[in-house]
Amino acid sequence: MTEPVVDKLLIIGSASVHTWRYLTGIAPHAREVYLACNGEVPAERRPANLAGTLKLDFRLAALGSAAKLRAWVQQIQPDLAHVHQANSVAWHASRGLRGLGIPLALTAWGSDVLLLPNQNALMARMVKANLAAADLITSDSLYMAARIRELAPVKRLAVLNYGIDSLPPEPDVAAKPKKVLSCRLHKPLYRIDAILKGWAAIEAQPEFADWSLTVAASGSETEALKTLAERLGLQRVTFAGFVSSEVLGALYRDSRVFVSVPESDATSISLLEAMGHGCLPLLSNLPANLEWAIDGLNGRIAEDVTRLGDDLARAMRDAADDARLARIAALNRGLVADKALHVDNMAAFAALYSELLQKP
Repeated sequence: MTEPVVDKLLIIGSASVHTWRYLTGIAPHAREVYLACNGEVPAERRPANLAGTLKLDFRLAALGSAAKLRAWVQQIQPDLAHVHQANSVAWHASRGLRGLGIPLALTAWGSDVLLLPNQNALMARMVKANLAAADLITSDSLYMAARIRELAPVKRLAVLNYGIDSLPPEPDVAAKPKKVLSCRLHKPLYRIDAILKGWAAIEAQPEFADWSLTVAASGSETEALKTLAERLGLQRVTFAGFVSSEVLGALYRDSRVFVSVPESDATSISLLEAMGHGCLPLLSNLPANLEWAIDGLNGRIAEDVTRLGDDLARAMRDAADDARLARIAALNRGLVADKALHVDNMAAFAALYSELLQKP
């Protein structure tokens, strides 16, 4: 049985699957958990020791949110607060907690540190202030950790990701169909259109006539992407839509290549899941991706997504070789086992809490 390291833990974060996963994962390490959020926790994600919740507006225009949070915090008296995202969530939280003597942990998610400060001077100042206010900052990649240090003075920084729920059973790579999987959200950031255009080049090559592409997930660009696929005349693309975790697990299991080429990213959970299932990852040339995949060794890196067809062809040739794919799968599953399992990493977060609480 897990021994709690904190009596009253306050989590402050937006309504997101990432917040829910962290909430349920860290709950065994606290006697009581409290949540300030802009949405309702799904029933299946509510830990038994969730002692209270506060509905909070995280928009920058919601100027009363800090005072509302402060009044609630003074009522519940948490021992430690953990804020998720260095954006407006942390802005409200840091103002609400200021001067109360409560240790503050802050986890950056990616775009809040990598993209938001570039929007304008005001956003940059906000993010820098949020980072400087934290007693502990966590980042899921070394690259983002370096960016954080560039933005603000840091009291304590740790590199740690949320991890995947569990390591999947060892795949039978020889039984994997010749399929490529994309499962990132259908938003401009993730450049699913580049994947479809690259796939058009693949369908034009007889060598890959027995391969197909599955495009899972959904988003604001879904209909435009389907229209693009029709315009390109694609014949071997399936739009699977938003799927359950069980169905997504089956898609990973039945795919040889996982393709993800966003413009910006930190450590992606979908990448870790794909690696755990023995897929060969084809990724955009981003620093966080390079912490997990080395081109030509355990994956492929697309330096120019406008020529993604060439990189898809290389990745698919690698993955068509059962012996090579088996070696890649073994290496990638070892990386996930060592660095990216949810239970182990939640225990590591709890150890950081213990360290923070022991400071005078």
